[in-house]
Amino acid sequence: MTGSSLAEKTCTPCRGGVPPLTPAEAEGYHLQAPDWSLMDGATRIERRFRFKDFLEAFAFVSRAAALAETEAHHPDISFGWGYAVVSLRTKKIKGLHENDFIMAAKLDRIADGTGAAGQEA
Repeated sequence: MTGSSLAEKTCTPCRGGVPPLTPAEAEGYHLQAPDWSLMDGATRIERRFRFKDFLEAFAFVSRAAALAETEAHHPDISFGWGYAVVSLRTKKIKGLHENDFIMAAKLDRIADGTGAAGQEA
């Protein structure tokens, strides 16, 4: 499966009661979303997007919010002049789920359309 095929999927409702991805499973998905960082013992993923100004960052965040509502999967987002930081994890299972990587792939596509410069070091 490629990152683009993840972007073609739709998030499935998570009702809890399913185990989060193991670190090994998270690593497998991470290969499909290499611009994202595995964080906190592979219980969440995060990416910092860069933009040329505040308006581009805001436009990305607005599109990300619309996507989150459509997918019913809501990331934590912070942003300011020229950047947005997105953190994903499935709160009901306190860890990562395939949904997080689906959202990551879709957010990458949105960023490509709004002029993101990629991940900051």
